[in-house]
Amino acid sequence: MGKKSSDTGNRRSLPLLVAALLVSCSLAYMAFSFPFHRPNPRILTQNQNLGVGSLSGGSEEECCRGVEHLELWGSAVKWGTDHKFNSSVGCCRACRAMCGGDDGPCLCDSWVFCGDRERCGEKFGECWLKKQKDVLFPALQETGEKVIWTSGLIFGKGEGIVGLETDHGTLHIKLMPDCAPYSVSYIVELLGSRHCAGCQFYRAEGRGSSWDSQGNHITDASLGPPYALIQGTLEAEGVPFKKIPTEARPTIRRGSVAWIGSGPEFFISLANHDEWQRAYTVFGSVLPEDMEIAEKIAGLPTRSDVWNSFNVSVLEKPVHLRVRRIHRESEQM
Repeated sequence: MGKKSSDTGNRRSLPLLVAALLVSCSLAYMAFSFPFHRPNPRILTQNQNLGVGSLSGGSEEECCRGVEHLELWGSAVKWGTDHKFNSSVGCCRACRAMCGGDDGPCLCDSWVFCGDRERCGEKFGECWLKKQKDVLFPALQETGEKVIWTSGLIFGKGEGIVGLETDHGTLHIKLMPDCAPYSVSYIVELLGSRHCAGCQFYRAEGRGSSWDSQGNHITDASLGPPYALIQGTLEAEGVPFKKIPTEARPTIRRGSVAWIGSGPEFFISLANHDEWQRAYTVFGSVLPEDMEIAEKIAGLPTRSDVWNSFNVSVLEKPVHLRVRRIHRESEQM
């Protein structure tokens, strides 16, 4: 008969179990990250819908994010003194509820919430719903550690769309500030700089025989290589880059635009990658009609290379990018 384990033995085995789990998670993480990283010390080490702020695979709460210590200004459509919630998520959802139609602009495109019970005092729970003159460049009242407010944005139909211009066509990308507010803030910063010198695609891999034209994985087919993506950098010369914090990480779908680690390296997926298990911050999605441009770039001449023991395909000539704003009046979206 087997000997019963003592309590002491159980306590000793717990650290070993935790250590084993950490090692297992680390190995899985490296497996997902290594195919994306070039052997270049400049590269940072990695540690859909197109409706209003929605991301396939992400939870509702994930896509109701704001920025703490930030107070946005703007015309109030609901006064916070008479409009209170227990969380910023509730405030965000209230704004989104005024932006759910497909037939016009949002009645609310920004929200401001006071959620620190001690610092907010009588203002605790106040949820101000606002309308910006320009939601991509909202009016700023105050920012900094002393600010007690948390603010967020909601992009409605035809709003928050930027173009990645290439010699092969323009990729229109719907940004998602309620899923990745810090990421969107950086993209807006690039727009304000009026250039993106150094921004480019440098890696391109098609769907091969592993994914169909809708991005669905073909049964029993390989998961790569090729990995069904185009990869590049959005680090512009002369624009200081700060690591972007981890934000919403839904399942990668065809058209997802996501950071590799904390940026500025990013990729556009040509397929649905359930196997990547929510490993990457997604900050936008390519409009479906523009995916043929991404496929065209993926079909350009490449050469083989090996990154961290993974076979990859690198473009013979990098595809340079220019970032510009797409105005709703000139685009029917």
